[in-house]
Amino acid sequence: MSARTKGEVPAADRRDEHINEVRLVGRVSQAPAERVLPSGDAVWTFRLAVTRTGDQGRSKQTVDALDCAVWAARPRRSILTWQVDDVVEVTGSVRRRFFRTGAGAASRTEVEVRSAKVIRRAGSG
Repeated sequence: MSARTKGEVPAADRRDEHINEVRLVGRVSQAPAERVLPSGDAVWTFRLAVTRTGDQGRSKQTVDALDCAVWAARPRRSILTWQVDDVVEVTGSVRRRFFRTGAGAASRTEVEVRSAKVIRRAGSG
């Protein structure tokens, strides 16, 4: 039997490891905009339209509109020049954020962007 360090997951149990990784390639459908939260933190948000893949037999919807949030400086620098209809690639994780509104507690599910790049500018073919 081999020794393991504290907290190490045995190889046999790794198949149950949770993974929250997202890679999206789609069209910017809402341009990036900065929002300052009541806490004073700034977040940049945009919406990405992504064509559905896989089994579409149950729905006539062909596109998903996904809200994305950028907190870190590096991806923020990348998205600052994005415009509607640019085709872009983002990677990150799905997050559910909870906050208070005038009507009470609310939540939002979004992609927290870790990296971002332009694939094709709008109007460039």
